[in-house]
Amino acid sequence: MRLSDRVSAPRVSLRTSAGTFELGERPWLMGIVNATPDSFSDSGLHRTLDDRVALAAGLLAAGADVIDIGGESGVTHQPPVAAEEEIERVVPLIERVAGELGALVSVDTYKPAVAMAAVAAGAAIVNDVSGLRDPDLADVCARTGAGLVLMHTRAAPKEKLLDPALDGLVVADVDAFLRERITVALDRGVAFEQLVLDPGPDFGKTPAQTVEVLRALPALHALGRCSWRSPVRTSSARSPAGRRGSGWPGPWPRSGRVSTPAPMCCASTTWPRWPTSWPYAPHWPARRRSIRG
Repeated sequence: MRLSDRVSAPRVSLRTSAGTFELGERPWLMGIVNATPDSFSDSGLHRTLDDRVALAAGLLAAGADVIDIGGESGVTHQPPVAAEEEIERVVPLIERVAGELGALVSVDTYKPAVAMAAVAAGAAIVNDVSGLRDPDLADVCARTGAGLVLMHTRAAPKEKLLDPALDGLVVADVDAFLRERITVALDRGVAFEQLVLDPGPDFGKTPAQTVEVLRALPALHALGRCSWRSPVRTSSARSPAGRRGSGWPGPWPRSGRVSTPAPMCCASTTWPRWPTSWPYAPHWPARRRSIRG
């Protein structure tokens, strides 16, 4: 691969409640473990706590740097889960994955009560796919020191939104939205070094808009943190929209939906420009590097 085919991102430090991590040498890989019975990505294949811990262990062995644990599926045909039930789902899993396995854990939630319980159980990052609709979530991260992922989406949780009017405008919308969310988080006491930005592929976007956003990742480095995909994180969609837009020529491997770590593209110093028909970055093997603070 030619050097001219690579995209560079600045190196930054990400501050979390588990320590400070130096990002930028390479992409980070995120392994997804769902504590849900109805996730689109694994169809409830891992139903017991032991099954989910074993899955997390396998993901770490395969090279995952972070284990992302969620207790509410993003599917839009099911109602939201009560915070109490979500806590019951994720806390025992986080305790074992962070404690027994020693993993860096993020919790996928938009509910402040769940985030607080998850961080107390050992989660170091709060992965908010709602775009900080509830600013109290930022208060949790300010108090605990947990990292905070701010994701672009115009859709409310559990809402499906596909707006063709954003064709050709979605990158500008992502930039403006994330800048405004950064301001909200900072005003709530979250340090800039705690922030991770996610342009939200497949969240409130058509497949074409998702591709448009992913191709613009280098421009989003101007937000001041680099690209989880400020870092900028990519959500590696294995949703139906993502598969339709990917150009993948064959059937999507079922085992890859969960057992293969999703590309975090977290603060990658260099990663290749993939073909225009393939909007999602490949999975690079990686080893975790951290600086404990």
